[in-house]
Amino acid sequence: MADKIIENNQVSIMGKIATGFTFSHQVFGEGFFVMDLIVKRLSDSEDRIPVMVSERLVDVTQDYVGEYIEISGQFRSYNRHEEKHNRLVLSVFAREVRFIGPDEDVIPTNQIFMDGYICKPPVYRKTPLGREIADVLLAVNRPYGKSDYIPCICWGRNARYASAFTVGGHVLIWGRIQSREYVKKLGENQTERRTAYEVSVSKLEYLE
Repeated sequence: MADKIIENNQVSIMGKIATGFTFSHQVFGEGFFVMDLIVKRLSDSEDRIPVMVSERLVDVTQDYVGEYIEISGQFRSYNRHEEKHNRLVLSVFAREVRFIGPDEDVIPTNQIFMDGYICKPPVYRKTPLGREIADVLLAVNRPYGKSDYIPCICWGRNARYASAFTVGGHVLIWGRIQSREYVKKLGENQTERRTAYEVSVSKLEYLE
């Protein structure tokens, strides 16, 4: 990506469109819409990733469900106020889109690179089977003073490495975006199935 402004947050994903377009918001007369993209993993499971796209990039009145699309952009976050809490909402913000023709080979792609800063102490733990995990929250700066807050999950040796990171530390992260279903307890007898999105880290580097 040639645009210097966005070098610190680069996403490239390719998968199958799973839903129609739902209106999200409007900025200076330009409408933005959200749809879900299904990206297959090597393990045969799949990630269902929300993508925000401008009506200037895609004809949002058309039905593209089942078609394959390649998207370049950024992983972005915003806070949505729900009852007494703020909820972090994540989606891929599309800057370029390309539909995959029927004659092209479909090779699912899911890659992200981020250059950001640790904004809360990493949480290191072990699973019952002894697998090491560390949760890291990365702040990635946007132009004009805004930041995106991206949850990341590290495994094994990367988890041990990340457990020593300090708040404000400058980190480079490479990985993929993953979706994970969980059950949220809302009250005594009330639960809700939700989906969390995070970056599964394959490589990271701490810059002194």
